[in-house]
Amino acid sequence: MDLLAQFSDSLSNLMEKLSGWIDTIITSLPNFILGLLIFGLGLFLSRYVQKATAKVLKRFIHSMAVINLLSNVASVGFVVITLIITLGILNLSTAVTSLLAGAGVAGLAVGLAVQDPIVNLLSGIMMSMRSYYRIGDWVETNDYFGQIRQINLRNTVVVTPLGLEVILPNKMVIQNPLTNYTNTQERRVEIACGISYGDDLEKVEKVARKAIEEHVEFDDNRPIDFYYTEYGDSSINFILRYWMDRAAQPDFLKARHEGMMALKKAFDENDIMIPFPIRTLDFGIKGGERLDQMKPLKTVDISQSN
Repeated sequence: MDLLAQFSDSLSNLMEKLSGWIDTIITSLPNFILGLLIFGLGLFLSRYVQKATAKVLKRFIHSMAVINLLSNVASVGFVVITLIITLGILNLSTAVTSLLAGAGVAGLAVGLAVQDPIVNLLSGIMMSMRSYYRIGDWVETNDYFGQIRQINLRNTVVVTPLGLEVILPNKMVIQNPLTNYTNTQERRVEIACGISYGDDLEKVEKVARKAIEEHVEFDDNRPIDFYYTEYGDSSINFILRYWMDRAAQPDFLKARHEGMMALKKAFDENDIMIPFPIRTLDFGIKGGERLDQMKPLKTVDISQSN
């Protein structure tokens, strides 16, 4: 009889709990249906959020990789917000708090584990949003000079004039100085040279300017600069500068090549000498003694000394 009574009490308690659960389900059924509708509507609208975000970003960003990334992030963020609202409707505030706390801890752990890739990713996004450099520009950064071939979300690829491909992490490019030779569409050519002390300095300047004006393609809107710089050991040195309205490296090398050829030819035609370093070898004990006046060295016959 005791067993039967215990079984009857257990069955009664179970029925009471089931009845309570059924009442709770019936009571929460409208909220459950509303939550499902809102979550389903959020999933449906996330596609339009993605497309609208991409449409807006195209006005400011030219990189499709960055546009796709940010639009996907916006779509996922919209779905997460919809999920949080749904859990709130279902009176699962504790679950929402736990979810946010878990997401924060997981995000912190992931951020510490992949710190460098995240920094490179954010740097790539910032580089794509700026207009300081684009694919095809000639730049100098981190002691590398070359043409930008590719900018992605992790690194920047620069091809040097030697044909070498240099892969630079985006954080190195954005955190260090960068010189863009293409952005201004102009570059200055500098030629350093020297003439002998016996030449007429005014004549040299006129001949040099005329040689560049007649034989080199340069920007006529900017003057040719000619400056004497120093009295050297065997020459009076000067620097010749002129501008070109093209920034590509081949054009720059060609302009300097033509300038050096024109300068040498003009100096030869006008008897202007470009001296080379002169060294005097002194074989005497006294400075300035001539070789023909030096006394011959005394020789010793070793074979007869024994």
